[in-house]
Amino acid sequence: MKKEQEVCTRDGSVDRHGDPAIRGKTGTWFAGILILVNQGLATLAFFGVGVNLVLFLTRVLGQDNADAANNVSKWTGTVYIFSLLGAFLSDSYWGRYKTCVIFQAIFVAGLVLLSLSSYLFLLNPRGCGDEHSPCGSTHSTYQNVFFYFSIYLVALGNGGYQPNIATFGADQFDEEDPEEGHYKIAFFSYFYLALNLGSLFSNTILGYFEDQGMWALGFWTSAGSALMALILFLIGTPRYRHFTPRGNPLSRCCQVMVAATRKWKVQRVPDQDDDLFQSDGPKDCSRNGDRKIRYTQGFRFLDRAAIITSKDCTENRIHNPWRVCTTTQVEEFKCILRLLPIWMCTILYSVVFTQMASLFVEQGAVMKTTISKFHVPPASMSSFDILSVAAFIFIYRRVLDPLVARIRKDPKGLTELQRMGIGLVIAIIAMVSAGIVELFRLKYAKKECPSCESASSLSIFWQIPQYVLIGASEVFMYVGQLEFFNGQAPDGLKSFGSALCMTSISLGNYVSSLLVTVVMKISTRDAMPGWIPGNLNKGHLDRFYFLLAFLTAADLAVYIICAKWYKYIKFEGQQQQQQQQEADSKSSDEEADLAV
Repeated sequence: MKKEQEVCTRDGSVDRHGDPAIRGKTGTWFAGILILVNQGLATLAFFGVGVNLVLFLTRVLGQDNADAANNVSKWTGTVYIFSLLGAFLSDSYWGRYKTCVIFQAIFVAGLVLLSLSSYLFLLNPRGCGDEHSPCGSTHSTYQNVFFYFSIYLVALGNGGYQPNIATFGADQFDEEDPEEGHYKIAFFSYFYLALNLGSLFSNTILGYFEDQGMWALGFWTSAGSALMALILFLIGTPRYRHFTPRGNPLSRCCQVMVAATRKWKVQRVPDQDDDLFQSDGPKDCSRNGDRKIRYTQGFRFLDRAAIITSKDCTENRIHNPWRVCTTTQVEEFKCILRLLPIWMCTILYSVVFTQMASLFVEQGAVMKTTISKFHVPPASMSSFDILSVAAFIFIYRRVLDPLVARIRKDPKGLTELQRMGIGLVIAIIAMVSAGIVELFRLKYAKKECPSCESASSLSIFWQIPQYVLIGASEVFMYVGQLEFFNGQAPDGLKSFGSALCMTSISLGNYVSSLLVTVVMKISTRDAMPGWIPGNLNKGHLDRFYFLLAFLTAADLAVYIICAKWYKYIKFEGQQQQQQQQEADSKSSDEEADLAV
């Protein structure tokens, strides 16, 4: 029996049959590498559609720029909304493995339908769809409906899959084992690297073919990549570790609020958890996996939900979760409340991040984009961001983190909150850098340029520092976010924690659009065309960049306050709980012997 316990994982994970996972036969890097490759291929497939979707809508479907941009924004926002759906189904009912398989299959189906619709009737006449040969707007209602049905299937599949795959990959490492716990932290860095490498291929190779009008080839490549990703994921089925879904988290949170509200007149709220309701085994109201969450101070009103009053003393009522909740269930709700301020502070960073795909590209388009006779596409400058991510992941994992750990004499090095703060600092520097480049671009601008192409003699390669800085900030912010929300979310809400990262990016897009609208409305007066006009030579994009730097600095100040206020979640490990249960059982046996 002892030998069997030694080879099993300590975090409560199970194999595909529901038995305790055997350490040597499940999980670790065999499963982790399959998931990393899966993520790279799936990202390639998704960005193979998303990166040039606005061009497809204008050149193939004949939409104007405003309608196309609006439709892409709606589609992108829908992807992130579906991420919340995927996280909910995973945490509540299906589990991460089943959720990943179902939504990946939907993702493949959507890409196949998109490829078929493009090849069969959207790209008509043959050879249309490039910059010089638009297809026009002669498509029937049926054809348009078929197209939108396809891309929204892609959105549903990718959105439901994304928040679960990172968490499922982390599940393959036992955080209660020192060696595997270290691998689990490293996994998030490699996961973000795989994501960026997949998007690199889409932004360069696939983006080039699609820009040349070879849309069907690009979409079929995406479909093949997604199918290969699904097959690789299924190959690892016998080796995966799983966590059993724990039921609807919304009902658990509502139970805490209802139980606490019912006892709002209770005068005494205990200072320790000794006087609060606890439960062991399958009757635990929290249903929060196999680990209990330790009691923390704060939000003491919610502690009332775990107080047993005279009205709760009957056997039937004491297990009614709408009247009495366990300490773990109360702490689960507290964890969510504590995560929200940190999450809100990450939204403004996402506003900065989204400029890389919008204003950075527009800025590059009015700079000198030629080297000899070779034209550098402004959107391809994002390759420097991806290369920066790869470089800084290596620098952080191999140089900075070990150095900080040695200086602080702490094997963990920088905490996730500290790294996210560093990401905000670098983002401020990136915006200042972009503003300075814009000042020099305006200095060398051709003021009366009508078309605004090559409207400045300043080379586009002056943008490299701002792209590199954004890449460095991503390593600290987004990788730190993945680790933080995964580690700090309760066991029953791990996928929800990953979904928070995606929703912050989504809200960042919306806030960015709102900010641009407000800035243009305020800055456009009489003869002044505003900060971001159609002809950037007549505007002041530099001021908008400096405004973002100022807002991010203010956000950093708020973030520091929230980070200092935040209390890290503390779990009771499997071994601790088992020892406690054995001690309680032994104590009960001794009391029974004495009674006899």
